[in-house]
Amino acid sequence: MNYILFDGPSRNDLLPFTFTRPVADIRIGILSIREKWEKILGVQTSTQTQEYLSGKWPLKLQEKNIFINASVLPASEFIQKVRDLKEGEKLTWNGLLLAYFQNSENSAETDSLKEIKVETDLIHIANTWDIFSRNDEALKMDFELLTKGRKSKEIHPSNYTKAAENIFIEEGAEVENCSLNASSGPIYIGKNALVMEGSSFRGPVAICDNAVVKMGAKIYGATTIGPFCKAGGEINNSVMFQNSSKGHDGFLGNSVLGEWCNLGADTNNSNLKNNYAEVRIWNYETERFARTGLQFCGLIMGDHSKCGINTMFNTGTVVGVSANIFGSGFPRNFIPSFSWGGSAGTSTYKLEKVYETAELVLKRRNTDFTEEDKDILKHVFEQTSKWRRD
Repeated sequence: MNYILFDGPSRNDLLPFTFTRPVADIRIGILSIREKWEKILGVQTSTQTQEYLSGKWPLKLQEKNIFINASVLPASEFIQKVRDLKEGEKLTWNGLLLAYFQNSENSAETDSLKEIKVETDLIHIANTWDIFSRNDEALKMDFELLTKGRKSKEIHPSNYTKAAENIFIEEGAEVENCSLNASSGPIYIGKNALVMEGSSFRGPVAICDNAVVKMGAKIYGATTIGPFCKAGGEINNSVMFQNSSKGHDGFLGNSVLGEWCNLGADTNNSNLKNNYAEVRIWNYETERFARTGLQFCGLIMGDHSKCGINTMFNTGTVVGVSANIFGSGFPRNFIPSFSWGGSAGTSTYKLEKVYETAELVLKRRNTDFTEEDKDILKHVFEQTSKWRRD
């Protein structure tokens, strides 16, 4: 069967992350949403997304296709019903289209399909803050998916452990002289990850493949340090997608960092308002600050954005794509994409300079900055110009 992951109606509520990727490539738990489905289904998927992203993530139609809403995480009843779908049928959950089986000629027509309802509770990633607020559940689900029937690498005796049965270390990972407390949730350490001495984890925590945790880091749940990320200082209930760095002291809490982000030394974010009130954060779809229903909400940062040393982010700050933030004081709690500056004001970060920096950053990780990457950033630059003020 040919499986296609589509963005779903939540796409614009997941900006700035979906400026530069389909919904399927958001990381929550240990794996990205695409990686979850591909492991469960045992096949490669393709993507139905925005036209400007389809060069990098092309749609691959066959005669018969099952389309899956990428904003809903796979769970047992949902997975089985996807497998059991017959042509001309669709799955819904609380009125939300979950999946449908359609031939290539009618792939956009779903109203006439026979409806099958899914009754179980599901995790729907409908807003940016869901990525960290639902990370506890997603991480535990992924831990079960990845470790079931497998045996962990032996835990080095120099480590302090609690609830060692909930700790799984992949081959090639280095973890010595650390504190690993999995009594409140699992700890997963991926292939070739390096956890330097003195680090302390309190689960649920995932350190993904090839990630580096610096000496003395304090990381507690539910936190995901994505592949090839660097993590240091204090991190609480946060998700770093991939290839991003928070390598020094400072606090990151109830936050999400996209890909190719870098936080300068001693960067801190607030995750709680002084008056303990509900946090509101910028929503690109409504162009206003949305109620989160959360008392704790920190930093939301899009791909390729960076900040200088000692940067302070206020509660519920949203940073777009390819912003460069520096200077004293608190910057605005909505920083548009391709902004250059800080609390004293911002100017436009010129696209040519963005390309130069991105090429250098990716080269350090032996990754090519492709023409497709340039085209995506150019589109986002033009798409977000209305929010910048020079």
